[in-house]
Amino acid sequence: MTTGLIPGGQPPDPRPTGALPQQRREPVGHAAQHVENRSRSSVITARAAASFEPVGRSVASARSFVRDTLQGWGFADIVDDAVVLTSELVTNAVVHAGTSADVLCLRSDEGARIEVADRYPEREIPLQATAINMGSPDREGGRGLQLCAALAGRWGVEYTPTHKTVWFQLDLPARAVGTRAAGPALPSELLPLADGRVRVAVIQIDRTGHITAWNEDAEELFGYPAEQVTGKPLTDLAAWPHTPGTSTGIAEALRLSRWEGSYGIRAASGRVTPVYASHLRVRDTGGEPSTVCLLVRDHERAVLQTPQRVPADSSTGSEGQSTDPFEVFIGSPAPDDLDGLLQRTVERARDMLDGDSAFLLLATDDETELEVRASTGLPSARQRFARVPVEAGPGRYGSARMPAVHDDLTAVPGAVPLLNGTGMRSVVTVPLKVEGRLTGSLGVAAEAPARYSNEEALRLQFAADRIALAVESARLGELERLRRGSLSFLVEASDLLAGTLDRDQTLALMAQMTVPTLATWCAVYTIADQASEPYLSYVLHEDEELIDGIKSLLSKVPPPDPVPTPGARVWTTPAEMAHQAALRSSMRSLGLSGSPTRQVTPGIGPTLATASAVGGETVVLPLVARNRVIGMLTLGKPTDEHFRQEILELAEDLSRRAALALDNARLYSERTAISQSLQRSLLPPELPLIDGVEVEVIYRAAGEGNEVGGDFYDLFPIRDGAYGFAIGDVCGTGPNAAAVTGLARHALRLLAREGLSGPMVLERLNSAILDEGARSRFLTLLYGEMRPQEDGSAELKVVCAGHPLPLRLRQDGSVEPAAEPQPLLGVIEDLELYEQTITLDPGDVLLCVTDGVTERREGARMLGDDGLADVLTTCTGLTAGAVAARIMRAVERFASDAPSDDMAILAMRVPGLHND
Repeated sequence: MTTGLIPGGQPPDPRPTGALPQQRREPVGHAAQHVENRSRSSVITARAAASFEPVGRSVASARSFVRDTLQGWGFADIVDDAVVLTSELVTNAVVHAGTSADVLCLRSDEGARIEVADRYPEREIPLQATAINMGSPDREGGRGLQLCAALAGRWGVEYTPTHKTVWFQLDLPARAVGTRAAGPALPSELLPLADGRVRVAVIQIDRTGHITAWNEDAEELFGYPAEQVTGKPLTDLAAWPHTPGTSTGIAEALRLSRWEGSYGIRAASGRVTPVYASHLRVRDTGGEPSTVCLLVRDHERAVLQTPQRVPADSSTGSEGQSTDPFEVFIGSPAPDDLDGLLQRTVERARDMLDGDSAFLLLATDDETELEVRASTGLPSARQRFARVPVEAGPGRYGSARMPAVHDDLTAVPGAVPLLNGTGMRSVVTVPLKVEGRLTGSLGVAAEAPARYSNEEALRLQFAADRIALAVESARLGELERLRRGSLSFLVEASDLLAGTLDRDQTLALMAQMTVPTLATWCAVYTIADQASEPYLSYVLHEDEELIDGIKSLLSKVPPPDPVPTPGARVWTTPAEMAHQAALRSSMRSLGLSGSPTRQVTPGIGPTLATASAVGGETVVLPLVARNRVIGMLTLGKPTDEHFRQEILELAEDLSRRAALALDNARLYSERTAISQSLQRSLLPPELPLIDGVEVEVIYRAAGEGNEVGGDFYDLFPIRDGAYGFAIGDVCGTGPNAAAVTGLARHALRLLAREGLSGPMVLERLNSAILDEGARSRFLTLLYGEMRPQEDGSAELKVVCAGHPLPLRLRQDGSVEPAAEPQPLLGVIEDLELYEQTITLDPGDVLLCVTDGVTERREGARMLGDDGLADVLTTCTGLTAGAVAARIMRAVERFASDAPSDDMAILAMRVPGLHND
């Protein structure tokens, strides 16, 4: 991949010199009317370009390039859409068209324009008026233009005889910057509460996100002295929400001109302090930008929170009186701040009716259930994202379609399940409706009975009607952002899972992709076969200190049942057992006995932190691959937290991909183990020790996972004082060549031990190879018999059947061939072979290699027989092992690429009489 980055200026025309005028195809869909008004006339402030080769991995590289470029420009709002569109268009180029792809990113004030060009050489140039046939959306290909039409603000296609360029423009969303407003005059009892002195932390951040200023109030709120945090990134202290696609990240928030919202700061005590923050980006006289952050405790947000401006004509009623404070404080919310809108809604509803608590439920994606999304004044947030059916019977949420007033909840148990055990007695609930559809429910409750009447219900209904459309718009926007974020998440997850065939790495990837994006902690169970019990294979928590405690807990409780039914199911055992064990441990520490938790398995002993970590909702998703349950993916939340339905659906999609990747890793591991076991059976046993002769062998099989290929060697005793040796090369590599290797090696041993001469051994082996018919392969072979002599020399009788000639190194450094070439085996039936006799004097070396050594290439250069002889001349006086090692190093250094052919080196040396 080649890349280039040119900041500022107008980009050069990317068209090649002399190309035909570009012709434009009009896109279909809503973007068609904007094609002529493309951003060519916009001022380009930055440009980044990259080229990608026509290979599958280029798609992932292109996604990373676009993501990194846009995030570097501060365009986080459009990253997900840009990544999805780029992935489709580059796939069309490098996979379907089979050409390289050029990606060009252009930045302007309005947003980003991305162009993807390929070099498909045989495309007709269409006429300008030709309409594009999108085809069926269910087709495997051709979806890139459909996605452009759906996601991009403007897009188009340009042709030349050698190039096709698809471009799309993504505009940045409009942001309300520097909005100011004034609230109404309120009685003292309606003013927000503040605990004593209000402290406002003032923190200044430089352009890289590092803290440069930290005031005294910040030290009091969070416990860090200024010298301890100055120079550290704010991201080290910020506890930011991790829901994909639903919020701006802390890094993006610091780059915006102005931002307000809630998050957490990890204090020196280790606890997370909820804060409400206002960020303002400024610059000094030298033009250097920085961000000023004002932070207060979350329940004191009224100090910093800026209410939205309302239209001037709606600020007063028909008689000049102020309107309801609920309407003024809600105003026109930011379109991407659903949680902030809902929280303001319940707080204003509670204040408006002078209640003790308030809550709001929203419809889920399919609108069959209501989901708790915001509450205030309740003892805990344990019901957040809890779901109940809309039609659950009279007296419960079945009444959510109309206003309802309950004077005393103790008289109607379970009328509002959210308030069970909270001490609330009276409640008024009203529906949120848009075009007659139930989209949510708003309620206000009080500890005293009979606090509300129909008048308060009508007042709350009026407020709910005013806010329902804004809430529904923000809800649908959140769902759309979540879907786009989920699509990008699944694209990246599929790419990561497809990139490994290692089982342990696949398990780790599964866990790291879910934590903390989808869950606070996760555990992966695997099932080896149908008769095996689920085994706890991997545990991960966003806080590494809690992993061991959760692992200890899960190892002591029975695993979930391996049910193949798709979808997430709740698993309550971890939370129950952790709670009971923590209670038992606490009572023991207080010196109490006879606790009601005797049924807890002894030895679990999780700490209170472990019990809190797994105390929320826990769900189990089956890992099903090839119609078999191979494991379970368990996701968990900490105490009092629940999963959103959209997150569970995303986790189900991920589990299907992860299951297939895990099963592929299992099959690959099994295949590799079987292949390596069979290959090892083809290798000869340990080489025999020969008195008076040093022997060394080095063997390298080409191909990933191969231990034996088409090359082979052997050294074995024939009869008293005589040894047979062989080195050969079967045509080809891999398992098929290895099969002939096994035939040749075993046949040589059997025939040689029958007392046959070398030529007769090879002639009968030739017949055996030809008998294999279509499965036969030709074979080059150097075979010989060696007999050490009493005078310290060694007599060798060799036959070289089409194999590279053995080389003899004398003590004086001269190198010469030690045999003559003869026909190879496996080609013709009637062979006439003969053997040659040579004598190795003390200090002489006989070197035998396969053609993978002599044919080692680097471009047009080849090592060859002469190159091998030159290396051998430098080996005078070395042992057989040192000679073989020096030859292998020379071969490896000759070329930088991995060897493409098997290599075998057999070195035999007769020790000198005086030097050894």
